[in-house]
Amino acid sequence: MDGAYLLGSLWREAVDGWSDARTALGRRRAGAADLARTAAMLRSAQGRLVVRSALRRRGTDRRDLPRYAPERARTPGALTGAEPEPGGGTVRFARAVLRVRVTAGGAVFCGWDGAEPEPSYALAAGCPPVDARAVLEPDGEGWRVVSERMTVRISARGAVAFHTPGGLLLRAEGPPRWRLPAGVVESRGGRWEQRARVPADARVYGLGGHGGGPALGTGTYRLWNSAAQAGGGPSAAMPVQLVVSDAGCHLVFHDSTWDGEVALWQGREGAGSGPDQPGGSRVSMEGGPVRYWVLAGTPTRVLSGWTALTGRPAVPPLWALGLHHALPPGAGGNEAVRAAAALREQGLPVAAVHLDTPGAGLEPAAAAEELAVQGVRLVSVVDPGVPAAPGTKPYEDGRAAGAFVRDARGREVRGVTRAGEAVFPDVTDPAARAWWGARYAEEPLRAFAGFAHTMDEPQSLAAFGDPTLPRSARHALEGSGGDHREAHNVYGLQLARAAYEGLRAQRPEQRPFLLARSGWAGVQRYAGTTAGDTAAGWAGLRESLALVLGLGLSGVPLSGPVVGGAGTDDPELLARWFQLAAYLPLLRTGAAGPGPDGQVLEPMRAALAERARLLPYLETVAHISRRTGAPWVRPLWWKSPGDRDLRACGDAFLLGDALLVAPVLAPGVTRRRVRLPRGRWYDTVTGQAYPGRSTVLTAAPAERIPVLAKAGAVLPVAGPDGAVELEVWAPRAGRSGGGEVIAGDPEGWSSPRRERYVTRWVEGRVAVEREGGGAPRYTVRVRGADA
Repeated sequence: MDGAYLLGSLWREAVDGWSDARTALGRRRAGAADLARTAAMLRSAQGRLVVRSALRRRGTDRRDLPRYAPERARTPGALTGAEPEPGGGTVRFARAVLRVRVTAGGAVFCGWDGAEPEPSYALAAGCPPVDARAVLEPDGEGWRVVSERMTVRISARGAVAFHTPGGLLLRAEGPPRWRLPAGVVESRGGRWEQRARVPADARVYGLGGHGGGPALGTGTYRLWNSAAQAGGGPSAAMPVQLVVSDAGCHLVFHDSTWDGEVALWQGREGAGSGPDQPGGSRVSMEGGPVRYWVLAGTPTRVLSGWTALTGRPAVPPLWALGLHHALPPGAGGNEAVRAAAALREQGLPVAAVHLDTPGAGLEPAAAAEELAVQGVRLVSVVDPGVPAAPGTKPYEDGRAAGAFVRDARGREVRGVTRAGEAVFPDVTDPAARAWWGARYAEEPLRAFAGFAHTMDEPQSLAAFGDPTLPRSARHALEGSGGDHREAHNVYGLQLARAAYEGLRAQRPEQRPFLLARSGWAGVQRYAGTTAGDTAAGWAGLRESLALVLGLGLSGVPLSGPVVGGAGTDDPELLARWFQLAAYLPLLRTGAAGPGPDGQVLEPMRAALAERARLLPYLETVAHISRRTGAPWVRPLWWKSPGDRDLRACGDAFLLGDALLVAPVLAPGVTRRRVRLPRGRWYDTVTGQAYPGRSTVLTAAPAERIPVLAKAGAVLPVAGPDGAVELEVWAPRAGRSGGGEVIAGDPEGWSSPRRERYVTRWVEGRVAVEREGGGAPRYTVRVRGADA
């Protein structure tokens, strides 16, 4: 009976609702793979539990999800009138209403059919006040809103175009198209799509980051958080597009948490007198309001405005910027202590060890005490699944608090984790979040210094289909009510929020350290993210860099891959991977750990020593990101988005404003070709100077990767005795430079001390002074003055 039901379900899943022949073929192939995997699972007890859970999930959805009904399409129709008001106004069409609102920070909000900026999981502090200077006014057959940074034009059929103050087109959004069940008037819950046009030379970044990036090519990208897979995006999928073109830079965010996708196609510029073919996108959602934000300006201004809306990034405690090592599931406290000692003996002192579902042996509290002697913190890997074991404290406490997700009939929704059958807290309910956050004060979690969430999409082990909760599962959604189709994408965000708020209450003197595997727009205000699994082999290096860049341009600067991805026995690859990761925000090695091969260890030791030397600079960059929203890791075009040569470079990056890192991404490479931004750049090892806006060939021997410093930069670094020093790179003749030193409480909340330094040539030497006058507080070492 179960087998026949399974076969029938897989077949219906493969063909139901898909008219596109190519997609249907792919679904059938996936169904065949699911069937083969299910047959293998039936041979074990846990496998049979997983299969039963998957069948139960599918049956629940068939019972509780709305049944398909004939649909009708709806578009806004013809313009019928408008109502100007401070900050914008309302434009009425025959079958829809659009509200345009310009905020004081320059961000533009567009909401259809009564959609308002709030409630929103993305906004950190509600909608900003309007810019009263911006007012809706007639524009030919349509209307327009003129603001300081953008002109918004609304056509007579509902298209919305965004122009620079000089009149250049940044983006043209077509009128939305709803598909609603016949007889339904309101659009809430109905499917919709919206197409947009961008200039032919435009390139799109973001969407939470993808391994094929950093610039996203023509293709379809699903907006449904899932366990990251090699070659794809991270588990934090976000409807955030950062678009860069000759006309300017803009960011668009479609604020709907429902399952959806973004289809992108690149434009093509006409040759000779031929016309340009614009690029574009199609955003499709299974439900939710049609509302979106658009911000324009320089990349610095756009990310500052974006994180002003969604929350400035959290600053991790200083210890979290060191080397992390993740142990395999089941490893206990004894293994954590031994791993830290072994890595130290190899010349790779770790700052933190991650413990996942600890097994027998030394208890976490005792392990944390032993590790503290070595200066090492213990980080717990936390799964939101609570074992559904009657009589156990977590389960009984959660039931008493009404904290678990339930189905439409009020029954607990169950999935399967590595520990067996489990239930999941409804973190879209404030009461459930409070219950979950309080758990971090209990044993054994109280012993840990930080927490890394896993399976927080949320994920349940699955034999077939989508490995998550039933799409019909009910959620509180802050009191508005809804199902998992709407709550799934924000589950990881809200789990991080629950943990952050709980830790703030329990440890008010400490800055929390949290990592989320999943997330949504705004997750940066609570946690960093793991950058997702990457492909094995050399392709994994490119994916690692693309993921971190994409996440940073989506507003999430704190991220990093696991060195080695799926694992490797290639010493050169492992060394190059570690060298790249040493300049990313998070440096983590995987469960296998570095081997004893000296060919690997020597370059790894050198890279880790350089990261330790740059620790004051990394701390400064973290505080600047908190203040401005700028990512730590930036594309080469960050200061020159109009430079097409830099926009074409995805194999190097800027770390803050001062350093350019050119990782080695292929075997046997000992020299790297690098395209430099404007200015002057110095090789930080040899001191050789290179002119900006040129392509240079730099040395990349096995023991290091090329790192260049910008002329005039002031870098806080750790000196031989560990004290902070200023490493100053000589500015160009006749020019000045500068930099910041920001240092604060390594783990607490006291306001950081910020000092700005200026460099310039005075009587044939490089002078360094504090902004506003005064000698530097630190030892100064000038480099590049003779280059």
